[in-house]
Amino acid sequence: MANIVPHHQVSTGNEIPGCRIVRSFGIVRGITVRSRSVVGNLGAALQTIVGGNISIYTELCEKAREEAFELMLQHAAAIGANGVVAMRYDANDVAQGVTEVLAYGTAVQVESST
Repeated sequence: MANIVPHHQVSTGNEIPGCRIVRSFGIVRGITVRSRSVVGNLGAALQTIVGGNISIYTELCEKAREEAFELMLQHAAAIGANGVVAMRYDANDVAQGVTEVLAYGTAVQVESST
């Protein structure tokens, strides 16, 4: 398994509680591009008939975000970071039925402040 920044060392804020930033490595990112299958689209179309949560699309989005997040953590660890601050997600349609999901933030080295 590749080195990876621990999940508890990631924050959407500009700091990690209980830690102090001692070095910044710059922006890191993880990107994945996903498409919906014909079967998935058919299942989702059937779910729209009854309304509510379209679980097929929810699962697809969650998997795409998880993959982008993990890739970002691997990228951060590869350059020597042990944390990521100011973490964000972005998503864009690349083509009809094809979506790009990007996880990004600032890779940092942190030490315990206690």
